[in-house]
Amino acid sequence: MSAPLPLRNIAIIAHVDHGKTTLVDQLFRQSGTFRDNQRVEERAMDSNDLEKERGITILAKPTSVEWTPPGATEAVRINIVDTPGHADFGGEVERILSMVDGVVLLVDASEGAMPQTKFVTGKALALGLKPIVVVNKVDRPDERIQEVLDEVFDLFVSLEASDEQLDFPVLYASGRNGYCSTDPDRREGTLIPMFQKIVDHVPPPALDVDAPFTFLVTLLDRDNFLGRVLTGRVTSGSVKVNQAIHALDMDGKVIETGRASKIMSFRGLDRVPVDEARAGDIISLAGLAVATVANTICDISVTVPIQAQPIDPPTLSMRFAVNDSPMAGREGTKVTSRMIRDRLERESESNVAIKITESADKDSFEVAGRGELQLGVLIETMRREGFELGISRPRVLFGTDENGQRTEPYETVLIDVDDEHSGTVVEKMATRKGEMIDMRPSGGGKTRITFSAPSRGLIGYHGEFLSDTRGTGIMNRLFDKYGPHKGKIEGRKNGVLISNGAGEANAYALGPLEERGILFVGVGEALYEGMIIGENAKPDDLEVNPMKSKQLTNFRSTGKDDAIRLTPPKVMTLEQAIAYIDEDEMVEVTPKNIRIRKAILDPNERKKAGRKKES
Repeated sequence: MSAPLPLRNIAIIAHVDHGKTTLVDQLFRQSGTFRDNQRVEERAMDSNDLEKERGITILAKPTSVEWTPPGATEAVRINIVDTPGHADFGGEVERILSMVDGVVLLVDASEGAMPQTKFVTGKALALGLKPIVVVNKVDRPDERIQEVLDEVFDLFVSLEASDEQLDFPVLYASGRNGYCSTDPDRREGTLIPMFQKIVDHVPPPALDVDAPFTFLVTLLDRDNFLGRVLTGRVTSGSVKVNQAIHALDMDGKVIETGRASKIMSFRGLDRVPVDEARAGDIISLAGLAVATVANTICDISVTVPIQAQPIDPPTLSMRFAVNDSPMAGREGTKVTSRMIRDRLERESESNVAIKITESADKDSFEVAGRGELQLGVLIETMRREGFELGISRPRVLFGTDENGQRTEPYETVLIDVDDEHSGTVVEKMATRKGEMIDMRPSGGGKTRITFSAPSRGLIGYHGEFLSDTRGTGIMNRLFDKYGPHKGKIEGRKNGVLISNGAGEANAYALGPLEERGILFVGVGEALYEGMIIGENAKPDDLEVNPMKSKQLTNFRSTGKDDAIRLTPPKVMTLEQAIAYIDEDEMVEVTPKNIRIRKAILDPNERKKAGRKKES
């Protein structure tokens, strides 16, 4: 077997939409990973449908490029891990960083260091990784390169970076246009300076090749042919196909014994079978049926597991229930509690930031995770797979401090708004128990405001925030800490319009209901008793008849009936619906529809439950 290529393992970390995945596309192109005539989709690393639609990275994915330095005869293999930028998917990031020896921190030349940059960078610095800072999008007309660099330095100081980490190299780049330079004024060129900086600045893996084989599982997925596929970095030794291996849990107990039936290395976007992998290689390994994330896969002579990074606990939970609406089973193929349980258990295996608890009645599951976006992505994935679900309002997970006092999760909220909307935002955040930490002008008629707010008060605020700022505001949230309980927080001010029967929505009935509030349904939509069809303009819930049709008589009217013109209904996305509902409401999720309903459909039962709650 030929000698392995010199190796570098790096992770690219950045805030959402700062250009990570676009930059990796250019690294592929300029390293020759793609053929000149190869058709490649934009943002090639965003491989699943939800990532492409939302333009965000949800799953961490390793890849590799080979680059030959100028004047050298041998190429260097650079393993690159593209990491999620959103803190809700931080469970991925924390484990991934243990596989690499350096990080490329990407910051937008205008927006600068954002909260989620802080989250991931803090994890990287704590592991002792040396960063390379890349100021991306330097061709933006509103770039403020020097201020952004000052912000990054301040961020590193606040995260207690070492002197060596503070002495970071800086590159100025445009990922979209495929150039970077050490000169902030240069606006052309290639990414060769970045390749060179990675080779020079990131150390090769300093691991023992002669020790017995050990490997920490950091990612897990399934393959229809290979079964369970475990991905991670070989920490020591080497492994060959069909070698006897076993899996250890975090306490050193043997979970299972088997053979390495297939070893795959990353080459560009593909996983390529290899006969042997050595210390430092990032590989995928098949052959075990039980081993999971954070387990150590090793030679059968090894009895001590590799210590895995601790994962921050979940802060938010939702109830996933069997869909029990009158329309259950009409649109989905997976509707039973057994199917839902199996799917959630599979998810919790590969996604360690999610915790599943089954209810006593076995027909619902408490799913705890990092935030609304993470759980929203899980629900959206399940509905596309054919599941039908009933989803409750998100609730935060409370804790207790050493004095026995109740605590709750707090988030740092960073808001960029036009100056004219700043007063409204401050007022709304105050009603949600948010405390303003900082407020400063950020140029261009915009203000940047930083709050510390309980997660409970932020549930459902994003839609209202976009309305208040006319869609121009940007809000970024990051879990901060558990702090003292803030008491009662005012919820939704408006009541809802509830259908009092089953049938099809009728234009004649919907016309007068428009005066009562905002409608969520259109003409011809199937309705059932207890389904929410709109928002009431007043605080009370109101039962209405949206199916009522005009009585036909044999008397002719003197004038023609006025044509009924209805305003188009407000159609909610899954995240908007989950954020909108109150404690006694649910979202019915099917592959074709998202409906909002009362948890108790029968009005008499609902009144009884309301009286019990009051007493």
